[in-house]
Amino acid sequence: MNKIGFIGAGNMASSIIGGLLNAGYATDNIRASDPSPAQSDLSLDIEVLNDNEAIAEWADIIILAVKPQVLKTVCKQIAGQVKQHDKLIISIAAGIRSTSITDWLGADAACIRVMPNTPALLGLGMSGLYANPHTSGEQVNTASDIMQTVGKVAQFDNEEMIDSVTAISGSGPAYFFLLIEAMIKAGIQQGLNEDDAKSMVLQTAVGAATMAVQSDVDTEELRRRVTSPGGTTERAIQTLLDGDFMQLISSAIDAASKRSVELSSELAGNNDE
Repeated sequence: MNKIGFIGAGNMASSIIGGLLNAGYATDNIRASDPSPAQSDLSLDIEVLNDNEAIAEWADIIILAVKPQVLKTVCKQIAGQVKQHDKLIISIAAGIRSTSITDWLGADAACIRVMPNTPALLGLGMSGLYANPHTSGEQVNTASDIMQTVGKVAQFDNEEMIDSVTAISGSGPAYFFLLIEAMIKAGIQQGLNEDDAKSMVLQTAVGAATMAVQSDVDTEELRRRVTSPGGTTERAIQTLLDGDFMQLISSAIDAASKRSVELSSELAGNNDE
């Protein structure tokens, strides 16, 4: 097995490490670094150091799981280790493009940029993956295998698509949380107590999502099947459509995608100072 070193030991790193261990990866082949190992988010039985360079020297695969604002500093710390050895770099730092990472490393490193989302904490994540031109097919498969331990993975040939991934799946859980929040409040306004409203909405969300995943028909057909002509569902759906629901969602996702592009430029600029 490849030796995998995590630089950064926050929630997402912890989730991926947990996924690897659950998939049968040996604890001896996983290490992480954190400024305060004793206070890190990791509760898993792996070695945690406070030395980024030691992790980079030891690992075959280096997963950058730090905040974007410190990524340049981290890359410069480990640049020597990356230049000397054939290592795969996987970055889950939001908003930092692969070209910036390789520039800071000072090498034509094999670099894969991954955009995961928070359901990875439950093993139900969705990740978008882009590999730079210095990356081999085997390395892409390795990165995909790692991320599949916490959910599903989609691969893209164009790094700009990661901005779309950010808008759809990266930010996506918040859109569903907002809908859940709105439905719970509406239920309370209809006379339900808060516990009943929450229970009903959450179970409905779980059931609808499970049906969408497991069904052999698309969501438009599923919606049609529960929308009886002249019934309550039809009235509610029509109200949403009259309020330009589809366009509102499209505009929101477009806004998120554009903001992702802006943040990439801003973060690269901040890191260049």
